[in-house]
Amino acid sequence: MINLFEYQNKVDIQASFDGLEGFLDEIWNSREKNSFYSENGNDKIESQRFLQFIHKSNELKSNKYVGVIHYEGSKINLLPKIFYDSEKDYSTNEVNQIQNHILWWLSYCRKIKFPNYQASLGSAKSDFFEVLIYLFSKYTRELLNSSIYQQYEEVNRELSFIKGRLNTSEYINENLSKGKWHKLNCTYDAFVFDNEFNRIIKYVVTLLFNVTSSQDNKKNLREILFILDEVSDERATAEQCSRISFNPMFGEFETVRDYCQLFLNNCISFDYKNDLKLFAFLLPMEYVFEDFIFGFIDKELEVVTAKSQRSDTYLDEGKAFNLKPDLWLKTIDKSLIADTKYKIVYSDEKDPKKGISQNDLYQMLAYAVRFEVDEIILFYPNTIKQGQEEETELTIKDALADGKEISIRAFQLPIINRALLEMDLVTNTDLSELFESTRLDLINKIEKILVPTMYIAH
Repeated sequence: MINLFEYQNKVDIQASFDGLEGFLDEIWNSREKNSFYSENGNDKIESQRFLQFIHKSNELKSNKYVGVIHYEGSKINLLPKIFYDSEKDYSTNEVNQIQNHILWWLSYCRKIKFPNYQASLGSAKSDFFEVLIYLFSKYTRELLNSSIYQQYEEVNRELSFIKGRLNTSEYINENLSKGKWHKLNCTYDAFVFDNEFNRIIKYVVTLLFNVTSSQDNKKNLREILFILDEVSDERATAEQCSRISFNPMFGEFETVRDYCQLFLNNCISFDYKNDLKLFAFLLPMEYVFEDFIFGFIDKELEVVTAKSQRSDTYLDEGKAFNLKPDLWLKTIDKSLIADTKYKIVYSDEKDPKKGISQNDLYQMLAYAVRFEVDEIILFYPNTIKQGQEEETELTIKDALADGKEISIRAFQLPIINRALLEMDLVTNTDLSELFESTRLDLINKIEKILVPTMYIAH
């Protein structure tokens, strides 16, 4: 197992990685055209940006993506830079707990189509990929045991009576001309169990059953295959998943569909065996951080109204330069703009700027002027190496607006549970339980920043 932190450590390229760069190019070019992949012109780049292959020194380095890569039996974990400590040798348990942080962040994300789950973790020895399989297999097995999905599909069959629509030309050419006048070629809608969605589930479950090494996962997947035994075996694609919608009666199956789409979007299998040989689940961490903070405020802070990336304001009168702050926040007594910056700050005590970029300040000043607000907030993540969260306040006077003062405040948010990294992973524990203290700390921190009067009252 190889652990790479964003833009931090390097490892030697192993002989078993032959072909990995080509595989990642294929994943990159077939990726869903989400905004977090296509921003900054990335949609025009044909070579992958997940890993840096430094051929001169024969080394491998991570870029801004986090997740996991399974390739020909090798496992590469891409981990957030905020957990990196150059003096630390990370154990399997610590890596698992870091990946649990990612899962917890994703559970709040709104734009990233990560399945919304309320499930407990499986084996303490599971890696990120095995955890994804466990969450999918457990949820799907429990759902299929209580509810079977059936839908109307168009069926073509030979019947002894007319049902639906008689296919006249087919009946004349195939039946009447061959003496089978008593068999009628009909097309009709039937409420069937062997439908497209169940075929997708069975295909994904078959792929995962062949690759998982967890006995818990194999047990869950085997039960799903038993339930779907009468469903036809057919290959499926992520595009098929995206076309499927459900009426409210089958709303719980949306999570199963999202999991299937996640696996089909991020894996490559070989036709002759349906063996899943290559898998990559990768997301840009700066986008995850932005989406997590928005989702968290929207869900956990009732006194704050949050809007993500309001885009109705332009920097210039010609409307060529669109301004899109990450968050537009409204409390009881004020409106303000907040921007998330997934950067390591306050790491150098001698730096008077505390690691805050000058370009970020220029950007915030433009927001303040065009959105006519006098308070801007910058949200940064905390890191594993810092004992406590830091904060900075800057005041800028706008000479063109009669000396109007603009306050720019920067805060580190406690999104890391440091104590969790030192704990053994307990099986059958909900993620919500693991991160309850982190959730409360983050609520208190954001309330203290946005609604200080309420925080003092508490």
